[in-house]
Amino acid sequence: MAGASAPKRQDTRKFFENLSGAGKSIAVLTSGGDAQGMNAAVRAAVRMGIYVGAKVYFIHEGYQGMVDGGDNIKEAKWESVSSMLQVGGTVIGSARCKDFRTHEGRLKAAHNLVQRDITNLCVIGGDGSLTGANLFREEWSSLLEELLQQGLIDEEATQRNSELHIVGMVGSIDNDFCGTDMTIGTDSALHRIIEVVDAIMTTAQSHQRTFVLEVMGRHCGYLALVSALACGADWVFIPEMPPEDGWEDNMCQKLSEIRSRGSRLNIIIVAEGATDRQGQHITSDFVKDVSRAVFQTDTEGNQKLDQLVDINMKMKSYSRATFLF
Repeated sequence: MAGASAPKRQDTRKFFENLSGAGKSIAVLTSGGDAQGMNAAVRAAVRMGIYVGAKVYFIHEGYQGMVDGGDNIKEAKWESVSSMLQVGGTVIGSARCKDFRTHEGRLKAAHNLVQRDITNLCVIGGDGSLTGANLFREEWSSLLEELLQQGLIDEEATQRNSELHIVGMVGSIDNDFCGTDMTIGTDSALHRIIEVVDAIMTTAQSHQRTFVLEVMGRHCGYLALVSALACGADWVFIPEMPPEDGWEDNMCQKLSEIRSRGSRLNIIIVAEGATDRQGQHITSDFVKDVSRAVFQTDTEGNQKLDQLVDINMKMKSYSRATFLF
């Protein structure tokens, strides 16, 4: 509206100063597959918790550490998270935990948290980890009641720890969570894919080859799409947009046109969850077989050999490169 003054920016410093964690305890754990960026998330949670006056704990080895208790649950200090930003994986450990999937396992975990008055949990992990955390929250009241009936905790502890608050931080290199710009690990995974493309392009240009790279992305094609844009790929397959019927001929025609303009290489990127419109899985091997018809011979008319090379990477952001012709 004309003449109205612009709204003032929120004073974030004042906002943080008004936060108080006095008398509260927070536990931080990482679970499931490790991802680059988990340590940065752990560091941020620990230091912010300490900054507002809360007591912060590490839970080592994920849910397994919560179930086992003991030295797996340790108080974190400000210095505990120094020099970890640049370190990959997770320094507090992660482990698959069958025990936590059982009621008895979750009961042990609840007991270990109540002993330390931990009622705030920061879970850094993927779909399974966050699903388990939500189930734990839903069962919390009944778990406390059961511990009280067994005489493992008293009425005062039950009242003091009556509610469990959970914050989930998504560790998924696929970037498959809505409502956030980028999940933990995505940027590093994308970086690794581009490194692979950069490494193979020299060989592709030297020998006039076509490369088919399969990247992570079971339900979300973010890595495939963005890496294709970044490296200038000629064709990309993503789960969200199955290609039209007859894509095989269209792709081959496109590759032929690119070569006819003088290009010495082709790059095709396939997300692992890509399918056609009939729901049939599109694999890198199938794309290779389809493309073979376009480039059967080399510049001297000799039949070229196909090679399949698997490039496996840490943090699961593997790219399977299929060398053609």
